Amino acid sequence: MAKSILIVDDAAFMRMMLKNLLEKEGFEVIGEAQNGKKAVEAYQELNPDLVLMDITMPEMDGIEALRWIKKINPKAKVIMCSAMGQQGMVMDAIKSGASDFIVKPFDNVRVLESLNKALGL
Repeated sequence: MAKSILIVDDAAFMRMMLKNLLEKEGFEVIGEAQNGKKAVEAYQELNPDLVLMDITMPEMDGIEALRWIKKINPKAKVIMCSAMGQQGMVMDAIKSGASDFIVKPFDNVRVLESLNKALGL
């Protein structure tokens, strides 16, 4: 079942938490990035099945990175996450092509449901 995942978050702690959760559930974390610019580069290089990406990051935010990734591959599956569950950001992410939106702090069950749904598992 190993589906490849790219985790993007400026907080190393969040990347580690997500990586541990996903690997324990049989996903393969093939890359990590700490900002949107690195996320776009990593996406092009690694071509993951799914990207799990924070919105608020330095250099390039997650929504701008999402738009770039969607230009590279319109079928890319990207789940956005942020501590700010603001309606505007959620709508912006969905309009830009996000598969789903998860609010921090994460509920592990919700994260896994979102990934499985986006990947059609």
